[in-house]
Amino acid sequence: MDVFKGLKVMKSTNSIEKLIINNLINMKTNRIINTIGILILIVTLSSCDKDDSGDIVPIPPGSGDLNLPPLNPQLVAEGKDIFRYDTFGDETFWTDVLQMNQVIETAVSPATALAVGLKVDASALPDAVVEAIQNGEVDLNDPQTTLVLLQLNAVVGVQGEVSQNTDGTLKLDRMGITCALCHSTVDNSFAPGIGSRLDGWPNRDLNPGLIISLSPALDQATKDVYASWGPGIYDPRFNHDGLNNPVVIPPAYGLYGLPKAIFTGDGDVEHEPAGPVAYWNRYVAVTQMHGHGYFADERLDNWIVDYREGDDLVTDKLPALQAYQFSISAPTPPAGSFDATAAARGKALFSGKGQCATCHSGPLFTDVIDGGKLHPQSASVAVDKDYVKRSATKQWRVTPLKGIWQHPPYFHDGSATTLADVVTRYNQMNNLGLSNTEKSDLTEYLKSL
Repeated sequence: MDVFKGLKVMKSTNSIEKLIINNLINMKTNRIINTIGILILIVTLSSCDKDDSGDIVPIPPGSGDLNLPPLNPQLVAEGKDIFRYDTFGDETFWTDVLQMNQVIETAVSPATALAVGLKVDASALPDAVVEAIQNGEVDLNDPQTTLVLLQLNAVVGVQGEVSQNTDGTLKLDRMGITCALCHSTVDNSFAPGIGSRLDGWPNRDLNPGLIISLSPALDQATKDVYASWGPGIYDPRFNHDGLNNPVVIPPAYGLYGLPKAIFTGDGDVEHEPAGPVAYWNRYVAVTQMHGHGYFADERLDNWIVDYREGDDLVTDKLPALQAYQFSISAPTPPAGSFDATAAARGKALFSGKGQCATCHSGPLFTDVIDGGKLHPQSASVAVDKDYVKRSATKQWRVTPLKGIWQHPPYFHDGSATTLADVVTRYNQMNNLGLSNTEKSDLTEYLKSL
């Protein structure tokens, strides 16, 4: 089956640059903010043991050791290249079907690319190019400059084959995308959107729906759905069930030791022998990126997607790709970004009055390490409760909290803009009775993780 809804070849009659600008303006007043990083601080039994009296004794948050084996450095290095540069052969979709090479070649200047959240790897820029940009000698409003950046392999998450026309202008023959498009950003050390790579950090500036909506091969109704999502938002199930219920792009760090992947716990070794994260990597590489591979899961209405063309460019790469993601630790909070004294008080609240540690327990701040524990639909305090119904498990996995300071907004639906909003939500929904000072202290502790 064709998993992209509403796909047909059409001619674009409007200016693509104008479409981008208009959509960006509309996003300011109608932005759907969602998040895959769901916090489930519910008052229920979680990662627990029983003491001699039979009482529940939660594993202290941030405590313990999973005794994980060391990762193979060679496998990690291979996975890094796959994560950053491997398209799994998806050019056959992004070029031959969606015709995005034509869109980029004719209408996507560096300024436009940065406006829709694409990032530039400063380390890939030669000194002469860096100097020219600094001196204002590079036309950042010319799509030809974008093709030069693609030649330099400097556009994070986008691979392009560029050739030269007889008149000396550049032509984008083929293009595809990699994992890094959504799951990497940059540190803005050179300029906004240009800097050193931060692999595993979700690109919350990226507007994937708007980018896809520019394809001349989609009907208008489908374009409208994609364009409605907004920055940092993507629906990885839309092309399966046709429901428009996007979520925020999740981080791809701090994953080592989790027995179930993604916030509904779909990925595990029972359904992907290569590992829990490898399950989701296969899902995305095949069903979303349209890489040359195979995906099947009987739990998803026996969904089978096969884009192999006498090849399999996905399966053999899954172990290395997962190893690289396992190697990426959650980022530590920047110096001075939280009040240490207040955070110390908040830590006590986290395990006590705030009742957070009933679920966010153990070394990874999640009870999923307790035999793959998941929670029912009712456990979430997010505004949206329906997304879980679209998953393979129909349940929630408690999200690990390390690095949570880095990826607002929160909950899978992005309904909490800040960590303070998260604390306020739980205080209200679970009748915790936290004072304003206690809420502030607990927020500072979350910012310290």
